[in-house]
Amino acid sequence: MAETTKLEVFRYDPDAPPGPDGTREGRFQTYEVPFNKDWVVLDALNYIKDQLDGTLSHRWSCRMGVCGSCGMMVNGAARLTCNAFLREWHPEPIRVEPLTNFPVVRDLVVDMTGFMEKLQAVHPYLIRKEQGKLEDGEYKQLPGELAAYKQFSMCINCLCCYAACPVAGFEENFIGPAALALGHRYNLDSRDDGFAERRDVMFSHDAIWQCTFIGECSEVCPKKVDPAAAIQQAKIEATKDWFLSKILPRAMERTASAPVGPREGGAS
Repeated sequence: MAETTKLEVFRYDPDAPPGPDGTREGRFQTYEVPFNKDWVVLDALNYIKDQLDGTLSHRWSCRMGVCGSCGMMVNGAARLTCNAFLREWHPEPIRVEPLTNFPVVRDLVVDMTGFMEKLQAVHPYLIRKEQGKLEDGEYKQLPGELAAYKQFSMCINCLCCYAACPVAGFEENFIGPAALALGHRYNLDSRDDGFAERRDVMFSHDAIWQCTFIGECSEVCPKKVDPAAAIQQAKIEATKDWFLSKILPRAMERTASAPVGPREGGAS
């Protein structure tokens, strides 16, 4: 007889009749799937969807740990299900739930609207005072300038860091680890002039100062972005910025557009 493993999958139907208290409760449904040592949890969910229960809803895309779509809670930990092998838990059952700290749309699908709004607020893109001419080619960087922000640029917006962050669970307005790390990434970029446009959001109470440096965001990050480190670095820059505003008010005119990170200049 072929070996199998059990998945306890969270199910939630927004169209189901509400209970006596007017709310709709989720439930867990157990499925038995073939065990393959090379299967990941996402493979098992796709098997359930294709072979056992077509009503199951979950997100996925690349299956290669690049798109960030398949982040879920696997036995209580925020994971990319395309990188969580069944053999890590077999023969014990595997419980799969939607990411915590997000509203559930259906089954394993969460509402990302709040995150997208917070991400947009930090302007996660290059901002230039003056656009170069097309014939001048790309904006060049030295290896050291790239190294200053490269780690923080690896974020795939899987939202595992938000699910692991206790502050994100208690403070609805907290900008959150991924958005702050990406904002800091662009502040460190030698090609960027958008420091002043990000300052009010990133240096606010609901942003870097809400972070209590527990570090769970960095622990669960599948791409080793280390958003906790990015936030602590941003705190240092915010402190410098505040002191400059008090000691040298005119310096604010200079730092308002100055990038945060080290600058080496020159062409690569």
